[in-house]
Formats: sequence, structure tokens, C-alpha cells
Amino acid sequence: MSVSIAQIAALRRQAGAAMPAAAVSAPPVPRSPLPEELRRLLGIRVRAATRTLSTDRGLPGIEIASGLRYLERRVDWPDAPETVDASFASFGEIPRQHLLAFDTETTGLAGGTGTRACMIGAADWPDRQLRVRQLFLSTMSAESAMLEVFARWLPPETVLVSYNGRCYDAPLLATRYRLARQTNPLIELRHLDLLFPVRRRFRGVWENCRLATIERQLLGVVREDDLPGSEAPQAWRDFLQGGSSRNLRRVVDHNDQDLRSLSALLLRMSEVHAAPS
Repeated sequence: MSVSIAQIAALRRQAGAAMPAAAVSAPPVPRSPLPEELRRLLGIRVRAATRTLSTDRGLPGIEIASGLRYLERRVDWPDAPETVDASFASFGEIPRQHLLAFDTETTGLAGGTGTRACMIGAADWPDRQLRVRQLFLSTMSAESAMLEVFARWLPPETVLVSYNGRCYDAPLLATRYRLARQTNPLIELRHLDLLFPVRRRFRGVWENCRLATIERQLLGVVREDDLPGSEAPQAWRDFLQGGSSRNLRRVVDHNDQDLRSLSALLLRMSEVHAAPS
């Protein structure tokens, strides 16, 4: 890219710099348009400097560490059995209190060390209520604290419940624990991934085995105003760059529904397996 002397002079005047004496004494030269590449570079800098923060920045839950928020909700579930028959997945009888459904929301779906968990949600039955707990970041520097807190939710007798968690959520968290130089608490735990028994039972019955399809067909759950999981990374990035938290709150609600559906699906699969063909 070539820039004329006149253009250099114009840029220096805009920056408040003086030109050498010989150049200052020269007759004024009409300002020419800046080259396209230079205008684009300057435009990026101007936009970054003039970006304004959204006034809608509220987030649910409480801050338990710098940049780490915690939200807990309870759902009455009086018919939850004391033990769950998980023989449909070759697990046998599992005490209800040992079950913990988990799900993550991430910064993207590319995989590898560049993908982080922005949220970890978990649901269990400590009593006749389903307890849904969520940890989520308002700054990326709080990831290590989030991993530490989640590890404390996982005693040795825990049986993990997920939907495609063996292939996605668990490996992702294993990578994040390794990079944070923390012990991976999932590695020694039993893991019941509902995707595989659901596929064995319903492949070819419905159009696919996505969780939204199983929710609708097997649980009668139809989501309204749900933010698709594919849009969650953009919601996080927009918030971290000063944008509105509206879509981030929708990510929280999306994750909450995932956990409720996982818990209901576990019980429903147990009932389907026990029922006559």
C-alpha cells in the first residue's frame, strides 16, 4: 500500500504531530481520501473506542467468587423413587441421592483446548425436591474457581447422568481441569449417558434422537422462547464485551430446562423399560 506525503501530513495533523520545517512551509495540499485499507484500520479503532456498555447487565444468582455466580432452584418432585432401576443402561438399581445430572454451556463447539465451559449445571434429588444448581461466569478469569466448586459436588458414590456427556461434556471438563492443573473429579465416577439407550430404543421411531425431540415425544415438553444451544457462545461473547445480558439469562434458563429434562428422562426410561413391550 503506498501513502502520499500529503496523506502522511494529514494523519500527523490529526495526531497533533508537527511536520518537519520544509514540509510545513510548503503550500497547503488538498486532502485526498485515505486508502481503503487505512480507513478500515482506523475505523476499527474508532469503533472500539466509542463502544458503549448496555444498561441491561443484570444476572440471576449470587456472586460466590470474583466473576463466578451461583444460582439454585428447587422443583417439587414427590413421586421420585427411592431407587431408580437403570437396568435399561446396564446399571441396575441406583439410590436416588447418588444420581447427579450435569450439563455444560461453552464458548463454542469447535472442540480442543480453545473451548471453555462458561456454565456448569447439575441437578439431583437430596430429598423430595429436584435441586438445580448452576455455576456460570461473568468473567473468564473465574473458570478455575468454577471447576473447584463443581468438584466439591461430586462425592465418590456419585453416578453422573448426561445426554451425550461421554462424548462432549466429560472430555471438555477433563481438558479444562488439566489446563487448570486440578484433579479431574469425573474420571473415577460412573457415567450414565442417556443418549445411547435412547438411541437403541427409539432410533427409527422418531425423526431423530435430539434432546428436544425426545422431550416433545416422550416427556410432553415443548420449549417456548428457548435460546438454541448454538447461540449460547455468541450470548456469552456479547455480554463479556459489554452488551446486554438478556440472551445470557436465556442461556441460564436453557441449561435449567436441560437439567430438568435429563432428570425426567432418566425416570421415564426406567418406566419404559419396566413396562410390557
